[in-house]
Amino acid sequence: MGRRRGGVMSDELKEEIAKELGFYDTVQKEGWGGIKARDAGNMVKRAIQIAEEQLKNQGRQ
Repeated sequence: MGRRRGGVMSDELKEEIAKELGFYDTVQKEGWGGIKARDAGNMVKRAIQIAEEQLKNQGRQ
């Protein structure tokens, strides 16, 4: 089974997280392929945290 290109996260969310984690300048210069594997992993972790927070907040409504 091959890797999917694109993904679930919107470009806006990816950019927001990259700015928050401090590697958005690399994305601007080199594209998403220029980031380190560790940065990509941290970005996924942060996206999961955001999704979990949103789900938790939905449950309170």
